[in-house]
Amino acid sequence: MSSIGTGYDLSVTTFSPDGRVFQVEYAAKAVDNSGTVVGIKCKDGIVLGVEKLVTSKMMLEGSNRRIHSVHQHSGLAVAGLAADGRQIVSRAKSEAASYEKVYGEPISVKELADRVASYVHLCTLYWWLRPFGSGVILGGYDRDGPQLYMIEPSGISYKYFGAALGKGKQAAKTEIEKLKLSELTCREGIVEVAKIIYGVHDEAKDKAFELELSWICDESNHQHQKVPNDLLEQAKAAAKAALEEMDAD
Repeated sequence: MSSIGTGYDLSVTTFSPDGRVFQVEYAAKAVDNSGTVVGIKCKDGIVLGVEKLVTSKMMLEGSNRRIHSVHQHSGLAVAGLAADGRQIVSRAKSEAASYEKVYGEPISVKELADRVASYVHLCTLYWWLRPFGSGVILGGYDRDGPQLYMIEPSGISYKYFGAALGKGKQAAKTEIEKLKLSELTCREGIVEVAKIIYGVHDEAKDKAFELELSWICDESNHQHQKVPNDLLEQAKAAAKAALEEMDAD
């Protein structure tokens, strides 16, 4: 990969003759090599799911989380380098707290997405910084209802009905497109997200993984929370059953 840039990949502030910034592309590659992250917007809220690859059997279950609460009504799912992702989460929390202190109300999801995207983009502008090797999916619930944004390492931020990052993003996007999201409840959505993540996981190449799920919906009182354990286990069971059925066919 080092020969691709032919000298133009040494600095984040240098464009190649055809207008590419290689360091940003390399950061995107770091995201593409991580576990799959999925976010969907259902009729009553948002569901976030992460395929958290377990790097060691000695690791305590539930540690090194990939889904974080930013404030009461929004959460972030991180793909890519976990340490870089923590910095983005920390900044998002700071922006949310700052907005609430100044304006006396919770930050809107769009404003939060714009502020986080601006911060991520800032790190692609100066030679003493490097781009974040992380992409995030931001879900939240505000006066405009449930909203879902994806922020890439370049600082691009778009609003989505369904989004995916990581190794299995193409296969996950294909599966998301088959869903009738406007008719799904979040209870049904967590099962679908679990099925997608189990479906795109490559048993042959990848290590074991832990499924993380969170939601922001009517049932969680419009607050970002981990999916309750009983529902998580039901979703896992349904996903494994669907996978076995597929293998049998």
